[in-house]
Amino acid sequence: MIVAPKIRGFICTTAHPAGCARHVADQIAVVKNRGPVANGPKKVLVVGSSTGYGLASRIAAAFGSNAATIGVFFEKPGEADRCGTAGWYNSVAFEKEARAAGLYARSFNGDAFSDAMKAEVVEAVKKDLGQVDCVIYSLASPRRTHPKTGEVFKSVLKPTGGASYTNKNLNTGTGVVNEVTIEPANDDEVAQTVAVMGGEDWEMWIDALQSAGVLANGVQTVAYSYIGPEVTWPIYKNGTIGRAKEDLERAQRALDARLAPLKGKAWVSVNKALVTQASSAIPVVPLYISLLYKVMKAGGTHEDCIEQMDRLFRERLYNGDPQPDEAGRIRVDDWEMAPEVQQLVDERWKQVNTENFPQLGDFEGYQSSFLRLFGFGLEGVDYNADVDTGVGVPSLA
Repeated sequence: MIVAPKIRGFICTTAHPAGCARHVADQIAVVKNRGPVANGPKKVLVVGSSTGYGLASRIAAAFGSNAATIGVFFEKPGEADRCGTAGWYNSVAFEKEARAAGLYARSFNGDAFSDAMKAEVVEAVKKDLGQVDCVIYSLASPRRTHPKTGEVFKSVLKPTGGASYTNKNLNTGTGVVNEVTIEPANDDEVAQTVAVMGGEDWEMWIDALQSAGVLANGVQTVAYSYIGPEVTWPIYKNGTIGRAKEDLERAQRALDARLAPLKGKAWVSVNKALVTQASSAIPVVPLYISLLYKVMKAGGTHEDCIEQMDRLFRERLYNGDPQPDEAGRIRVDDWEMAPEVQQLVDERWKQVNTENFPQLGDFEGYQSSFLRLFGFGLEGVDYNADVDTGVGVPSLA
């Protein structure tokens, strides 16, 4: 069938198999062009491996370090007459590329929060790899069913502290700069968001792997976070998401202690603001990203997910110099948070409106990045050609 983008709000409801394959191939090329990662990981588990930073982490490990990788995700397979999700097609493409390069790659599609999925992955590690030396935790889900109690938690994107929050916002469909007001979260909504997006499941994964003896000596595990500038803090750092990220840092400290007998290390990596399926849903953030892209591209410091994750592996995790901040976090948002970058973005934030947005922001870049997430707008892809939407992940066939 011929597949075109169908956008509803901050989601594209279609995905292009050939476009997703091209997007994966382009990311692989970035890593390979930078050469091997010295002392990189060799057996890597990525929990949340099908899009964004998780997918980029899997690519960086496989094609930078020749690592065997296991990926876990929850995606909708394609059918002959219906698109699968972009994450499904990304994973199809990744496995094909990895196997063509002679690399082990195996994927699991299902509920990563469940005990059953953890047990299945542990058995696969035992059987196929023996142990893993790197565990990437990059889940982004709006809800979670607790594996012990069965309770279903739902996350919200709201400010905390009891007051509503009003600020500039970008309508990503029209390019109109307007205002958005978000009512504050109540205590239950905060708790539910922490339950979904905090560190408990990361701890459960490491506990399951460690109890089974499948974590190698010197294992490193990383979960991803974001801090950003003050303009985004009410909805992010000081909002419900921020409370969840605080819990992620609590989990990092606890995991550090648990991994000590293995001489292992847990990290939280603070990454750059980028267009992802998750960030597109957060009010205020798309406008900030559009202004940021304009500044960083002009300054030659813009990175996408793959450049970020390649730099994380190459210049932080595996070169003996992680450069943690005062809170012990790895910062690959350092170029974003450079004072000269933030000063320019702040000045433009104060000025921006619908009329001057095309000059101050990179709306074209934002839209292009968004469409590429779903396999659209990639060079070398014939979007007028019939494509097989029912392709499957080899290891799930």
